[in-house]
Amino acid sequence: MPLLPYSVREGLAGLRRARFASVAATSAMAVALVLIGLFMFLSYEAQIVSQWLRQRVGELEIFLEDVDETMAQALHERAAATPGVAEAEYVSRAEAEAIFRREFGEGAEVFFDEPFLPASIKVRVESDYANPDSLAALVEEFASWNRVDDVVFNQPLLVKVQQNLRLLTLIGLSLGTLVVLASIFLVANTIRLTIYARRLLIRTMKLVGATDAFIRKPFIVEGVAQGVLAALLALLVLGGLYSLMKRYLPALEVGGVVPVLLALVVLVLGVLLGWLGSYFSVRRFIKNVALH
Repeated sequence: MPLLPYSVREGLAGLRRARFASVAATSAMAVALVLIGLFMFLSYEAQIVSQWLRQRVGELEIFLEDVDETMAQALHERAAATPGVAEAEYVSRAEAEAIFRREFGEGAEVFFDEPFLPASIKVRVESDYANPDSLAALVEEFASWNRVDDVVFNQPLLVKVQQNLRLLTLIGLSLGTLVVLASIFLVANTIRLTIYARRLLIRTMKLVGATDAFIRKPFIVEGVAQGVLAALLALLVLGGLYSLMKRYLPALEVGGVVPVLLALVVLVLGVLLGWLGSYFSVRRFIKNVALH
């Protein structure tokens, strides 16, 4: 316990004594945390976009036989209550004709000598079900219902989207790993330089009999303090970047607990980077310092 106040006091004092080194280490950690925070934010947005895209591609259309409105609405309600279905929309014959006229424009009237467009139910599945196997199972179930003529969905497009999403995920994980490794390398080397700048102080402390643990503690406190300052600075930068992106991309929205979680992750990573960088750098340097 007597060592803790001294370690904290000396660690915080080290921020003032070696201002240039402290600023360099804090800046390096802030840059690393901004890169990591941007990657996490972009990964979150990419996940939302991928879920939206999978839901849009994972749409089924159930074409009904010649049924009355009562039967059609009953089938619509049954489809909406099916597990895995996020949304179901009933399209009557009249609505199908209006859609056909709108999409084909002039000349569409030649097809309306007699009714040929059936009523249908458009089904949008949940993102967890937006894969070929789950959709095939839903198609099989809907096709077994009475008064259902056909069930269709764009399977080739869904397979292509799934493949592209897997490729993008692999690229994102690779880039994220590179960002994290580069951040750790940058922070470790910067902290190592700051500790090297105070090698004479470490040598003097060892000459008077200070243990390695006693020497190490103030540097670890200083590293943690630098990590906290770097995290706060990184959060300010990330907030500014988000405001800037929101100005040019109004659809970009992060709500709920996501900002709080992101802030906590950045803060924890700042403390962790400062602690690990200081611990391993000073530990290695103390062992190699010459006493003569």
